[in-house]
Amino acid sequence: MLSSLTTELYRRVRPLLFSLEAETAHHLAMGALATASRLRFPLPWLRAASGADRSGTAQARTVFGVHFPNPVGLAAGFDKNGVALTAWEALGFGFIEAGTLTARPQPGNPPPRMFRVPERRALINRLGFNNGGAEAAAERFRRLRAAGRWPSIPVGINIGKSKATPLAQATEDYVFSLGKLHPHGDYFVLNVSSPNTPGLRSLQGRDELDALLRAVQQKNRTLPAPRPMLVKIAPDLSFPQIEEILDLARQHELAGIVATNTTVDHTSLPASVPYETGGLSGEPLRARSTEVVRFLAGRTPLPIIAVGGVGDAASAREKLDAGATLVQLYTGFVYGGPTLVPEICRGLSANKTGMDAERPSLP
Repeated sequence: MLSSLTTELYRRVRPLLFSLEAETAHHLAMGALATASRLRFPLPWLRAASGADRSGTAQARTVFGVHFPNPVGLAAGFDKNGVALTAWEALGFGFIEAGTLTARPQPGNPPPRMFRVPERRALINRLGFNNGGAEAAAERFRRLRAAGRWPSIPVGINIGKSKATPLAQATEDYVFSLGKLHPHGDYFVLNVSSPNTPGLRSLQGRDELDALLRAVQQKNRTLPAPRPMLVKIAPDLSFPQIEEILDLARQHELAGIVATNTTVDHTSLPASVPYETGGLSGEPLRARSTEVVRFLAGRTPLPIIAVGGVGDAASAREKLDAGATLVQLYTGFVYGGPTLVPEICRGLSANKTGMDAERPSLP
């Protein structure tokens, strides 16, 4: 079976990749996937090698008016500029979240800025929204559509504040990016929770978020087809702070919540791990992310996209049992490799406990 050979090959190649600096390995992987997307002919092989051709559609669902062939998506941050969209589809993902994209192109924080913690299947990053900007991405997406190469799975777009933009003008950044990228996103996520852009998390405050959501939704409603709008929250918020965000989500008619971003709490890491500033993702985030998902699900009927520590069918099912509607991968994919998504989908199909569980009743 080709996917079994792929799994074994990745097991053997991963030590070589992990011998490289983490961001260097990421760029190599992204370069290969971008090339596969651009050339097209490798995509059927990629689909067969990953096992995506055997995943089926048993877990398909429609969420905020968008049809998802399966509930496992690529989290924002992996393909910031959306250069490998068709390759992600070939790898079996049910949806893609491109970004985070900002109004202005920016290089991000100085390297080194990404670090592995293999003993905990974790990553630490302080990338800082390195991307080519909303206008360049919009033009790339336009050309992809014109060439008939747009993926058939949903594409969400995650947008954030440019580092150079003062916090007082943050809403202008989000509104600008939404206007440029609107034709290409099936849904949009407002990233106000990355720990790697100075001051960004202050936009989760009640007054700041209220102003941002009002401005973005006003812009959204003027566009030809308003898009589902979601907000991505930090795992480090208190439950009262999350309740405030939910209140604003209701007021401004958001379509859902993405929970969660990376954490600045590194206390779960062994003392032997050198300290690096940045957001921690992967297995150490799993429990807190699930806790936030469960809290949200008990207090809102809004769909929840869960991200944080999803690395196999069991951890995906945990999020779904907690009340999530969809899940996303980032760090899990780094450690699990190209056959991971079809394996998760088959695992969920074999045991539908997570999909069939009732949402917790609202208080």
